Amino acid sequence: MLASRIDHLVITAPTLAQGVQYLSQALGVSPQAGGVHPRMGTHNCVLRLGPDLYAEVIATDPDAAAPGRPRWFQLDDASWNDRPQLATWVVRSSDIRAAQAVAGISNGEIHAMTRGELEWLITITEDGGLTMEGAMPAFIQWSASQHPAASMQDMGCSLIGLESHHPEAPVIDDMLRRIGFEGSFSAHAVPAGMQPYLVAHIQTPGGTRQLGTIGGR
Repeated sequence: MLASRIDHLVITAPTLAQGVQYLSQALGVSPQAGGVHPRMGTHNCVLRLGPDLYAEVIATDPDAAAPGRPRWFQLDDASWNDRPQLATWVVRSSDIRAAQAVAGISNGEIHAMTRGELEWLITITEDGGLTMEGAMPAFIQWSASQHPAASMQDMGCSLIGLESHHPEAPVIDDMLRRIGFEGSFSAHAVPAGMQPYLVAHIQTPGGTRQLGTIGGR
């Protein structure tokens, strides 16, 4: 049976330092160093939110060669990627190809990716953009049996719940039903023309904090 869960949250930023500062100020804890993504020309830092869940801060790697294609998570759109923000989320599937086949809406093609010793499959749009303004998650399937969050430093943070606010909230709910999703996520409809946004509620050592704001910008 197809099963899917939240894998990680994606915080994009013009630079990695700006993204780390945003996350640190919002949650009161700092993420740890991640690594580089050779195929995308990006690098990241990560923060554990559970044994199989984390937040990722990602930005263009100024020391990397241009990838020869648009970078993922809309990082090449300078007018949009002008500040750190909770941009989108990623859903882990027991069978990424089956999930993509039944989702009912395309979130890109499946690509094989690496970061250090980590290997995984993930959906990426051809133009590098975010599907449904980030409300529609990318799909991921890890190659190793142990989730990478299991080896991350435990900073005492955990995800309470993730909210998506989008004019087409029922479309998101239908997609999640199709892929066998289970997890603390809720989709809320907003008026047409309103900027969609995500809000993540996170338990930290300093109390409940949140990532994302109304309007997302």
